[in-house]
Amino acid sequence: MRIDRCLCHGTAFAALAEAARQSGAETVAELQASGADFGHGCGLCHPYVRRMLRTGEVVFREVVTETDEPERPC
Repeated sequence: MRIDRCLCHGTAFAALAEAARQSGAETVAELQASGADFGHGCGLCHPYVRRMLRTGEVVFREVVTETDEPERPC
């Protein structure tokens, strides 16, 4: 299985990684506030985006859940 994008918006995690690099975003909320188009539908991409922001990984071969990558409190 290859997971490499937001399901609802079709935005590739590689594009989100570049947007995060350019904007300095470190959280899902900051990345969304920067104008990146993802995560406003089902939200299933949020744990993937958190892992992407943490590790730089943009292609996943396993299911990543909220338990695996919980949202950190501010």
